[in-house]
Amino acid sequence: MYLTMNRFKVTKGREQDFEHVWKSRDSHLTKVAGFKAFHLMKGPEEDGYTLYASHTAWASEADFIAWTKSEAFREAHKGAGGHSDIYAGHPKLEAFESVQSIEV
Repeated sequence: MYLTMNRFKVTKGREQDFEHVWKSRDSHLTKVAGFKAFHLMKGPEEDGYTLYASHTAWASEADFIAWTKSEAFREAHKGAGGHSDIYAGHPKLEAFESVQSIEV
């Protein structure tokens, strides 16, 4: 498994706007080979912002990279810069390759 995570610092008071943008967009992920799961997580409040993270699980790093070069990726991210006033800084992408997995 390959996990990608974007961390977002959302300006206090704009949390509902941020969540609306994410919940109302068509991510196109379910149509992409290797896609396993997506989660948008709300974290703690800090000085001036609330931390959010999006987690996307992929079958492999190659599947993730293929998605970033796809038309589905371009469609899912078009207009993303139009909401820059919601953010307290740029999102930070982190990626992880599975080294152990325990499931029920």
